[in-house]
Amino acid sequence: MIFSAQAAWAVDPFTVRDIRIEGLQRVEPGTVFASLPLQVGDAYDDEKGASAIRSLFALGLFSDVRLEVQNDVLVVVVQERPSVASIEFTGNKEFTKEVLSKALRDIGLYEGRPFDKALADRAEQELRRQYIERGKYAANVVTTVTPTTRNQVHVSFAFTEGESAKIKDIHLVGNRAFSESQLRDLFDLDTGGWLSWYTKSDQYSRTKLNADLEALRSFYLARGYLDFKIDSTQVAISPDKESISVTVNLSEGERFVVSKVDIEGNFLNKDDEFKSLIEIKPGEPYNADQVANTVKAFTDGFARYGYAFAKVEPQMNVDRVDNTVAITLQANPSRRAYVRKINIQGNTRTRDEVIRREFRQFESSWYDGEKMKLSRDRVDRLGYFTDVSLETVEVPGAPDQVDVSVVVKEKPTGSVSIGAGFSSSEKLSFTFAIKQENVFGSGNYLSAELNTGRYNRALVLSTTNPYFTTGGVSRTYDLFYKSVRPYKDQGGNYELITTGGGIKFGVPFSELDTVYFGVTAERTRIKPGTNIPGAYLAYAENYGYTSWGVPLTIGWSRDSRDSALAPTKGRYQRLNTELSALADARYVKANYQFQQYLPLSKSYTLAFNTEVGWGKGFGGRAFPVFKNFYAGGLGSVRGFEQSTLGPRDVTGSFIGGAKRFNANLEFITPFPGVGNDRTLRAFVFVDVGNVYGENESFDLSRMRASTGIGISWISPLGPLRFAFAQPVRKFAGDRIEKLQFQIGTSF
Repeated sequence: MIFSAQAAWAVDPFTVRDIRIEGLQRVEPGTVFASLPLQVGDAYDDEKGASAIRSLFALGLFSDVRLEVQNDVLVVVVQERPSVASIEFTGNKEFTKEVLSKALRDIGLYEGRPFDKALADRAEQELRRQYIERGKYAANVVTTVTPTTRNQVHVSFAFTEGESAKIKDIHLVGNRAFSESQLRDLFDLDTGGWLSWYTKSDQYSRTKLNADLEALRSFYLARGYLDFKIDSTQVAISPDKESISVTVNLSEGERFVVSKVDIEGNFLNKDDEFKSLIEIKPGEPYNADQVANTVKAFTDGFARYGYAFAKVEPQMNVDRVDNTVAITLQANPSRRAYVRKINIQGNTRTRDEVIRREFRQFESSWYDGEKMKLSRDRVDRLGYFTDVSLETVEVPGAPDQVDVSVVVKEKPTGSVSIGAGFSSSEKLSFTFAIKQENVFGSGNYLSAELNTGRYNRALVLSTTNPYFTTGGVSRTYDLFYKSVRPYKDQGGNYELITTGGGIKFGVPFSELDTVYFGVTAERTRIKPGTNIPGAYLAYAENYGYTSWGVPLTIGWSRDSRDSALAPTKGRYQRLNTELSALADARYVKANYQFQQYLPLSKSYTLAFNTEVGWGKGFGGRAFPVFKNFYAGGLGSVRGFEQSTLGPRDVTGSFIGGAKRFNANLEFITPFPGVGNDRTLRAFVFVDVGNVYGENESFDLSRMRASTGIGISWISPLGPLRFAFAQPVRKFAGDRIEKLQFQIGTSF
């Protein structure tokens, strides 16, 4: 007798003497037996038969299930669904195979998985959704299922991607206090411009639109519009699916002014200290950013005293008659806690001690939120990880204790690079470098670099142990060979060849300040050649063509910038000094650099840079000509040829000088058409500077000056600076070069 789910009742009850399974190919028999609601010796009836069929279908492994009875033996006959042998993608350019495979895996379609038509339909819908998210509404996906051996199928997805739909219009409806153009400037999405091929700002994306709407909401809430809301968003697609119109309907509501700000709750008897953290100002329009910043400052303030679970809630008392709002900051510090353990996860290469030594929050110490943040930032600045996160976990049964979990995601720290650079002064140069920033997971640095250029060549070997001592003193060894021709000549082949090595120690005096001490032994040889400056010949005749120096170096640096490549705020200072008194070359040399970045707004930054250099010979010797400073060109005074400012010798050669001063002022703005992309920015600048001889004073009347515009781009080859400069103060004989650029330099 045979029966299925529709006829499971067509059998008289009996006692099951045995159970057999037929039709299995890949599924284990145990999987079927475990799903059956009966065993040998059980009484079989219609209800148990129907339940057995439902259970087997629920496994998702079978396309058909039948039950047969042969002399009180229950025979389960199944037909397995085909399994997915392989998945192939063709025609996809917008997404990689890995991205598409992950999207399919999330909905349950992957190799080895039982296949059915419904799953293929879901897969097709998911892939279309991925393309719609990128604005490719005309994209089409065709699924082909090909049976193969052993009840398997090959699934192929063929894509016709088409072009991304471009935004034709963006309209805002309901705004009264601010113009539509002012509000649209907040959006990263726009209707396109001459740089849209780079920014993709005219390609619709739901994710980008949501971010823009959030920026719009923040804009209103920061200006007192407490009741602001976005009523609806309509996205209309043209019939050809190539253009999109976006309409945002909003309600501004009334503008509210803060009437007063109070604090309530337990502030650890430090009310005045917490009140000083309040950014909210009575009498001014309500500002959600100020409220959020104040809440964070309060939470961080509690954390500094060990209260890891403090809660601060702003309570609003809104008066809609007078359009005012009274804000009460309610605080509950909860309980003080100390850190029991710090657990590190995710470091398969980097040793635990390399991470732990960066921590300023210690085990068995009171929890300190400021030290926690500082510790996370220090681990992140190591550069060994793509992500660093801290999580505070309560200890069960110990309300005054927490564990800290440090989760890191490692990235490759070794690199071998071969590249080329080009500048308006050096022309074509080649570089080769092999670096390992985290040798064997120890945190030590090792590098070998080779640079070729028309005027500057170098081979440098360097290794650094950042924790030579447990207190964080670093030790660096350097070996170098440098060949320099320090100014642009006409076919000259003279050279300054410097070889040597040194050792340097970096002593941290604070979280931002490091002082460096070192000593170097170096040999400089003046190699005669055509067009060699007379100053070099004069130095060689007086002191020899070869000079030895053993300069002692002392340096200091402080860096509080928010980024080393594209800073928008913060300060950078650097002081380097050299003293050589024990060999042929006897001199003292110092160089100080100061940079300040002032954020004028989210988009605009004012940057100031200045450098002062000074050198002096002693012991009856002149300042070595091969230690001279140079100015002119990118990095000093733009608009003048590289290294052509300052003194000249009797041959007319530019020889630099023992003193240098330059100052640069830049107004930095996003490049037109790229939104707030910090990798591509434009700037307007003013430069002032010059170089002076050892016996000359800093003469302001001899300063050169220029002004101009430029762009900076963090390109795949490194930071690129391009400037068009117009000298506004120049003298007879100055060499002018209005267009200048360089890859691999910053300010």
